[in-house]
Amino acid sequence: LAISNGGIVIKAIAFPSRPLEGEYFVCNENEVPVGEMFQFSIEGSKVVPYILIHLEDSEWRAYEQKCTHLSCAVRYLSDTRRIECPCHHGYFDAETGEVLQGPPPRPLPQLEVVNKAGKVYVREMKKPNNHERFQDLTE
Repeated sequence: LAISNGGIVIKAIAFPSRPLEGEYFVCNENEVPVGEMFQFSIEGSKVVPYILIHLEDSEWRAYEQKCTHLSCAVRYLSDTRRIECPCHHGYFDAETGEVLQGPPPRPLPQLEVVNKAGKVYVREMKKPNNHERFQDLTE
């Protein structure tokens, strides 16, 4: 665990991530049973590790596999529906990526999951523009 986490920490410090462009194919839906996690990487100017979580039949989440505390590799715990950082006992909500407990200072970076014809893709999360934010507040 320490050796693999050390590599993630060094890469995270030396090469900060940049936005994902377009959609990226991850796997076929039938490769990840409900309640399971699938590890994948996206290569760009660097390799970024992610986890894809199949929460329910049509409910999927994708997060960077690096804890926001010290970049240790996180893992999904299906029995509690939480994501754990085993280095310092940090926990994140598997549905939102929000910090539940421990030292992590912010939520896990998340990708949007797109399912098409039995295939799973990820892309950058859509960020609302100012007009959409204002509209949400007035509703």
